[in-house]
Amino acid sequence: MPAYYDDQTKSWYCKFYYTDYTGTKKQKKKRGFKLQREAKEWERNFLETQQADLTMSFENFVKIYNEDMRHRLREHTFIQKQYIIDKKLLPFFGKLPVSQISPAHVRKWQNSLIAYHDSDNNPYSETYLRTINNQLAAIMNYAVRYYNLRENPCRKAGSIGKSHADEMQFWTTEEFKIFLKNISDKPQARAGFLTLYYTGLRIGELLALEYGDLDFESCTLTVNKSFQRIGTRDVITPPKTPRSVRTVSIPEFLRDELKGYTARIYELHKHDRIFPYTKHFFEHEMKRGTKNGNVKRIRLHDIRHSHASLLIELGFSPLAIADRLGHEKVETTLNTYSHLFPHKRDEVAAKLQGLN
Repeated sequence: MPAYYDDQTKSWYCKFYYTDYTGTKKQKKKRGFKLQREAKEWERNFLETQQADLTMSFENFVKIYNEDMRHRLREHTFIQKQYIIDKKLLPFFGKLPVSQISPAHVRKWQNSLIAYHDSDNNPYSETYLRTINNQLAAIMNYAVRYYNLRENPCRKAGSIGKSHADEMQFWTTEEFKIFLKNISDKPQARAGFLTLYYTGLRIGELLALEYGDLDFESCTLTVNKSFQRIGTRDVITPPKTPRSVRTVSIPEFLRDELKGYTARIYELHKHDRIFPYTKHFFEHEMKRGTKNGNVKRIRLHDIRHSHASLLIELGFSPLAIADRLGHEKVETTLNTYSHLFPHKRDEVAAKLQGLN
């Protein structure tokens, strides 16, 4: 594995042959290294990713995993996964050969996550711990399925965290009305939060709404896309799942609110976004609307939970709620929201008792 010095550029380069995935022999050349060892290391890492031998380092195997997954995931989802991999996985596992990562390594890494506290002495949330752990498990499962790793060490190590928080945050209708008064000086914020609270839309679905998606006559709005700001780009994608493409009925007061709000937007056309903002705008308005302390602070996504809890309180079935929220399966609705109102279980017991 030689490296060569270029007298003209005063730098090192590597040049070598390798066989690609089609069996074709190719030459590779890479210039611009300050040190000889850097050129040799780059060649070694490149060859590892081509051979996909599980004696390769975890960080090099992640390159293979990423190249495959970037074609199968939504861009925003892929970026979120990359952050977790870069910040939470590579610092611990990066230099370890994939085949030598043991359950003991995983347990040690898990314990470091559980013990972590930030500058305000706050630990990672249980749901975030589960998310980080699941990402490592996914990479190791990929190695088992496609590269013949004997077993996933995460399976023996066990999981950490929880899929859902013990106590889901949400606003009652009374709390939401207090919040609404605090931000009603901005018509776009008022109309946006009213729509979120009384439809259960995801924030990306709200931001993607176009004027043509509103049907004032039938009191409905159509959800068929999602908006994200990725870096400096505005990106429109399909909604989260196929079932997320849906028509949502809205109450007349919300219809009137949106009708009045859009009427004030100059030269609004069919394909214009009615909320031409980003998630950051609504997060800022949530901070502003809760800063005086007369209503508790929740996350932006918790407004969707608030809508679900409202529907549960009004007696709607899990199937109806799943359809309105765009859940792929009714099990998702049951797993996410069944714990919101424990008294519903008591009502069932009482009614069954009455049959005796």
